[in-house]
Amino acid sequence: MDYSVSADALKDKVILVTGAGDGIGKQAAISYAAHGATVILLGRTVKKLEQTYDEIENAGYATAAIVPLDMKGATKQHYLDMIDTIAEQFGRLDGVLHNAGLLGVISPFDQIGEDSYDDVMQVNVKAQFLLTQAALPLLHKSQDARIVFTSSTVGHDGRAFWGTYAISKFATEGMMQVLADELSNTSIRVNAINPGGTRTGMRAKAYPAEDVELLKTPKDIMPLYLYLMAPEGQAINGQCIDAQPKK
Repeated sequence: MDYSVSADALKDKVILVTGAGDGIGKQAAISYAAHGATVILLGRTVKKLEQTYDEIENAGYATAAIVPLDMKGATKQHYLDMIDTIAEQFGRLDGVLHNAGLLGVISPFDQIGEDSYDDVMQVNVKAQFLLTQAALPLLHKSQDARIVFTSSTVGHDGRAFWGTYAISKFATEGMMQVLADELSNTSIRVNAINPGGTRTGMRAKAYPAEDVELLKTPKDIMPLYLYLMAPEGQAINGQCIDAQPKK
């Protein structure tokens, strides 16, 4: 499918990107800004967020905003306060890209530690639930809003030793489908992206021996990320789309 969008497809839109400090989140934030959006960069490492901010600024795009937040420790109130601040500063919110995620430990099921499991569920599932809940009133005010979750190949086919991460991504897809169905008669479209094997730090942690030169870069898969945020993707709702479909 052709995922092309117009050069100013996201003009005047305000889009929140989680995990915007590096990898896919960083590239998505820059790509959204390049297409006209004002981007709100959420992440836990201020230094990394500042690097993303600087790249957007140096390119002459709309000035981004930085929201330092560790999703592992954030409470419901943190997200409500953050959305209040966004409403005050920008007056609107048109999109959320849920990109932040924890890999956890690749291990046999019976050796998954409870703390590790809780951390992954907190960041990959509960934080996204709380953030989405907080953001919905503001998103409803947009004439054409988007929520995009991040899934994984192991989020539709469970794989040995990927226990916690796979379970979190099955939950993510379920959350996306529930929301998409509930919001189908509104101006909000809800979908998920499975980025596939991409040249990121998380991928390197999961596959340390892999030849990274064989992997797509985050920039290579951006057409889909743009399409699902842009007016061009308005007809799509409740789908999990592979950014790298099998040939």
